[in-house]
Amino acid sequence: MLEARDLHAGYDGKEALHGVSLNVARGSCVCLIGANGAGKTTTMRCLSGLLRPTGGAILFEGRELTATSAADRVGAGIALVPEGRRVFAPMSVRENLEMGAYRRLWPRRARAVTADFDFVFGLFPRLQERASQLAGSLSGGEQQMLAIARALMSRPKLLLLDEPSMGLAPLVVKDIFATLRRLNEAGVTIFLAEQNTRMALRAARYGYVISGGVVVKAADTATLVDDPSVRNAYLGI
Repeated sequence: MLEARDLHAGYDGKEALHGVSLNVARGSCVCLIGANGAGKTTTMRCLSGLLRPTGGAILFEGRELTATSAADRVGAGIALVPEGRRVFAPMSVRENLEMGAYRRLWPRRARAVTADFDFVFGLFPRLQERASQLAGSLSGGEQQMLAIARALMSRPKLLLLDEPSMGLAPLVVKDIFATLRRLNEAGVTIFLAEQNTRMALRAARYGYVISGGVVVKAADTATLVDDPSVRNAYLGI
């Protein structure tokens, strides 16, 4: 479904990715693990269209998207849950969700969007309870739920998540990952970048290890868990 070929990218003339290649198959859950600063967020920014790579190619369902905008990628079926959640703090929960469906609200398709509200409120009942509450007043866990729900309002074929566990309590992280598993079982393809290696390897079926802007390992997650270098560097075993 998604293929990145030899991606190079960086900031202010300094390269952060040095030829990253990866694949995400339709219906799968794939993780990208690595230390802080390894290149996870830069990879996600390239895949979502927030950062244009200086080299390489990005293909989605056989179509090259390397030079397309972030908005066009949402239209193609790619949605990003960004690092740090990035909810619209002065807007209500419902308004944040409407922003996720902005491409389908004009021309207005009320029936389809109403069905999506029902779907995300079913996943996250607390958001329905707080629908009129300002997003900035939510807890960190509730904001992460809102960020995921907002992305789902675009009806993505591929859901990208950048550090979904960041700054959250362990019980909240457990709930978030349980929801991701349910989404994947329902047919949503998921690619997540995560420092919480244990949770990522439990949730995903295949994983990539990135270090210094280079993919250094790629294997099914069971193999990665048994790899001595991964166990030592990322699992503390």
